[in-house]
Amino acid sequence: MLCETAIWPAGRLPVLAAELERAGLGADVATLLWEMACLPPEPLAAAAEALIAAGRESDGERLLRQSVARPVAEVAQTALALLGNAAHQEVALLLTAFLRARTPAEVAEAAAEDPGTLVPQLLDAAGAVSPGSQHDLAHALRVAGIHGAT
Repeated sequence: MLCETAIWPAGRLPVLAAELERAGLGADVATLLWEMACLPPEPLAAAAEALIAAGRESDGERLLRQSVARPVAEVAQTALALLGNAAHQEVALLLTAFLRARTPAEVAEAAAEDPGTLVPQLLDAAGAVSPGSQHDLAHALRVAGIHGAT
């Protein structure tokens, strides 16, 4: 049942999570988030935005962290969907988690989806992780021939 509710309109998901917790089914919220992490990039982005906007920041962050295990192109598409909605906090959360979970080469591969948009965002997120992370990413971007690396 939870896999079916994960595809509900994003605005309903925070309410569902709260009701599950109210009914003593808090463990099912984790399952719901895991199911939502499998959504296509745009609904995934909308779900994270809805959770955070409803005051469920930890759930939104967990959802974004779980989603970085997806193929790198899908992570890039999720970031682009968030950027398209001006969800800058969510983009930063997603990209920071992505940088911590994946190799610099994989992150560079994701940047290739839309270098003009993603390279600056990724370099900013890498700088927030550590100076070494930013250096490693800039090197991986240069090796991959992706412009915008410093």
